[in-house]
Amino acid sequence: MDSRVVPQAPRDHPQRIELANEIHARPPEPLETPERVTYLALAVDKAERERERAHLAALCEHFGVPPPPSHVNHFSTRLGRLRLKWEWHTEFTGYGFYVQGLGPNEFEEPATTLLPPGWLTAIPGHTIAAAHVIVAKHDGDDSYASTLARYFPNNPVAGAEIGAGAGYAFTDFFIYEDGYERFLILDRNLAARQAGRMAKGLFEIEAYRLMALFGLPVAREQAPRAAEVEQALAALTGHIAHDRGGDEALLASLTTLAAQVEHAIDASQYRFSASRAYYDLVGARIAELRERPVPGIQTIEEFMSKRLAPAMATIASVGERLSDLAERVARASNLLSTRVEIAREKQNQTLLESMESRARLQLRLQETVEGLSIAAITYYGAGLIGYLANGVSASGYHLDHDIAVAVAIPLIAIPVALALKRVRRKLGYHQQ
Repeated sequence: MDSRVVPQAPRDHPQRIELANEIHARPPEPLETPERVTYLALAVDKAERERERAHLAALCEHFGVPPPPSHVNHFSTRLGRLRLKWEWHTEFTGYGFYVQGLGPNEFEEPATTLLPPGWLTAIPGHTIAAAHVIVAKHDGDDSYASTLARYFPNNPVAGAEIGAGAGYAFTDFFIYEDGYERFLILDRNLAARQAGRMAKGLFEIEAYRLMALFGLPVAREQAPRAAEVEQALAALTGHIAHDRGGDEALLASLTTLAAQVEHAIDASQYRFSASRAYYDLVGARIAELRERPVPGIQTIEEFMSKRLAPAMATIASVGERLSDLAERVARASNLLSTRVEIAREKQNQTLLESMESRARLQLRLQETVEGLSIAAITYYGAGLIGYLANGVSASGYHLDHDIAVAVAIPLIAIPVALALKRVRRKLGYHQQ
């Protein structure tokens, strides 16, 4: 007996199990030929999520099976003869209904006929994609003409060998009177899980294709607005180029244009980014089919490149156009802002020069006033000395009036001038 202790791994990261199990999320449902499948993708907003879960729980209760736990986002169970697969995606919910065997009318008797009356139409949300799938055994006829004519009357068909030749997949991508598209999978030697992967890939191609196209109405709405902004921007840049003045008003108009472009980008950026992501998923799912062309029939990849790619190019074009407009408006605004700033600097320089000139004139006037003040103070001071000299002479002491006044003038003028200079220095004045 081996008594060795198996060493334990270090403590798990809190998200290790969740992230490790993500690779096993939403596995395909194995399909045993023959089989009927119905797939639905519904856009369900946040307000309807709980009602959707309750509706699903009611279906499980009807068939006496446990409902999905509240924390899961994918769930599968058996409802009598019917098998159900339910998946939450970011923007839509997918329902898959599976039943063994083919009815006599095939597409006219889908798997959903086994659901309780009214349950299907009461699912919360709005249908994005709906498709019936028939998985049948390949009869060995490589012409396909009679088979395709029976399943897809009067419509051109796209399809190819799939799974590197293990089967075939065909569809016309038309929505029939019952509101469903039709897919036909012919089993040459498909394993059950391989058939399930092929069917799941076809479902997701259709759901992701339509989700990608949700950006097209937004692009069509934003294209005329982008054209209006382009025309307005061209007119404004023409004014800027010809220097017709009114730069402040032009800058205000450019600011308004910038706000319009940013609003358009904010209103469309998420949808355009989502469309690109869904389009990439469509390409990935098509690649997983591993198509081989069938003579005379275009492959699903060719069909998408001719029908979906132009719409995606339109979406990408409008998105790039808005981004380019934002950059052009920003460049024009920067150019005009620089010009306005230069004009303001010139105005400020002129104003400063004018203020400096006025300051010099004021200083000269002040110096003149100071000189006059010294003269006036000296004059009045000398006059007082003259009166003093006359008084002294009248008292009997001879003091010459003119000599006294002459001596008093410098004795008064010099201290007054020095005092004014000291006052001017304290007040911060200096000669220029």
